[in-house]
Amino acid sequence: MKRLLHYIKPHRFITIMAPLFKMLEATFELFVPLVVAQMIDVGIAGNNSLYLWKMLVLLIALGAIGFGFSLTAQYFAAKSAVSVGMSMRSDLFAHINTFSYQEIDSIGTSTLINRMTNDINQVQNGLNMFLRLFLRSPFVVFGAMIMAFTVDVRAALPFAVAIPVLMVVVFAILLISMPLYKKVQKQLDQVLLTTRENLSGIRVVRAFAKQQTEKSRFQEETNSLYHKQIFVGKISALLNPLTYVIINLGIVAVLFFGGRQVNMGNLTQGQVIALINYMSQILTELVKLANLIILLSRAMASLGRVNAVFDVSPSIRDAGEEAFAADRSPAVLFENVGFAYAGSRKETLRGISFSVMQGETIGIIGGTGSGKSTLANLIPRFYDCTSGTIRLFGKDMKTLRPSFIREHVGVVPQKPAVFSGSLRENMQWRKQGASDEEIYRALDIAQAREFVESKQQGLGLKIQQGGSNLSGGQKQRLTIARALVGQPDILILDDSASALDFVTDAKLRKAIKESTENMTVFIISQRVSAIRNADHILVLDDGKPAGYGTHEELLDCNGLYQEICSSQNVGKEAAANV
Repeated sequence: MKRLLHYIKPHRFITIMAPLFKMLEATFELFVPLVVAQMIDVGIAGNNSLYLWKMLVLLIALGAIGFGFSLTAQYFAAKSAVSVGMSMRSDLFAHINTFSYQEIDSIGTSTLINRMTNDINQVQNGLNMFLRLFLRSPFVVFGAMIMAFTVDVRAALPFAVAIPVLMVVVFAILLISMPLYKKVQKQLDQVLLTTRENLSGIRVVRAFAKQQTEKSRFQEETNSLYHKQIFVGKISALLNPLTYVIINLGIVAVLFFGGRQVNMGNLTQGQVIALINYMSQILTELVKLANLIILLSRAMASLGRVNAVFDVSPSIRDAGEEAFAADRSPAVLFENVGFAYAGSRKETLRGISFSVMQGETIGIIGGTGSGKSTLANLIPRFYDCTSGTIRLFGKDMKTLRPSFIREHVGVVPQKPAVFSGSLRENMQWRKQGASDEEIYRALDIAQAREFVESKQQGLGLKIQQGGSNLSGGQKQRLTIARALVGQPDILILDDSASALDFVTDAKLRKAIKESTENMTVFIISQRVSAIRNADHILVLDDGKPAGYGTHEELLDCNGLYQEICSSQNVGKEAAANV
């Protein structure tokens, strides 16, 4: 709640004005039953048409003024709620962008999307209705009760009984429904996750003819959500009938006691009508209040979920030094490095030690699941190692600002990702404002210029969402070119040529070797042909170093490397011909 008040604070004026104008509207509404009572007792009973016309004009004036106040209140409430929602959404997005891979892995992408969209929308709607009704409805309820007692104390006694009973019913249902709405929102996360997985992997689903299986899976998730929503909906639905029953019993009591007072001559017919109107006003406002409480219980559950993301502290903060050591230290140095993912007892990497000087190339090879990509993610500090030390140009990585590190490290991920927009915009991600000459140079190195020119749109080539108008190999070459724009000091190619044919792959490696003299290059690949010309080769086996040296050295004495080469028909003779 404190965080919500923080977002409301800059909009104090409009936030205060919304309930204030609603209270003014309610004040005028409370005078209406008294005017109606006077019309009955004076105008109709006395057959005074002029008085009736005067009271009619007064009723219209009260309605018009109240309507104006209501519109003004709703404008201020909507503006305050939208402003708070916008600020909260922007801050949440900025906060999520401070997370390391560890936090994103733990929370889940679909959950983060749901918190930013659905949950903040719930909070925004809840705040809007709160400002419009939460003060107005209790004000009308207690105001109507006070006005009823000014009409006649004995006839208004049912009010004193009905209102406390209604309050008990409303808050009891609130306390029961709030935890249930949290479960509903959690299940909504699961539905969103299933939807996201299905849509992002739609080609795989259809390739394996798993449409029916996915439909059944989705049906199970939505059925679970349906049953949870129905259950909490039934409990919430008790509010309206219960409030109607209590209020109608109150109206019956008012008619009974009021009728007796009329027969005794202590009360007029107009006053009885005024009491019934006040009871009806209470009914209307309590129904609004009941529905508001249901909405607020959803909003509070959503606010708690949003706060849970805000409360997650990034394990890697964007703070630290912005300078490397002045001496000629290794570009990358691993000293007995170990790493374990969050929640995992076993280390994915352990005992990793090697050094690479500026301008050298290191190849990393190993079986599936040996930790190659994990090692690559440690260099740009997407994760922090759990043991040992990693040094970049002589500096302990943990003392350097992550954004500074990434200015000097170009990463080509295993799964190529391009963004909707022009090719020029995609290429300028690495270096904002990069010239066309720099971009074309990077495209030449990445062997991408030929297919770009074949599209006949130059750097204005429009890339669709997810690069759906490009082949897998084209996307890989563009991501390599993007990393090369701006000439980073360290380039990491994480199995980034898997979709390329052998000829294009060989041309790419040759161009990188010839065009990146001072660049330290990490080549992570399953292919021996991709890494055998590297200055150093690190062989990984189940997260542990199983060999380190040149291709020839490893081929002579490393059994695992020999096995990999043998499986790919790469031997000493082939190495000699390269």
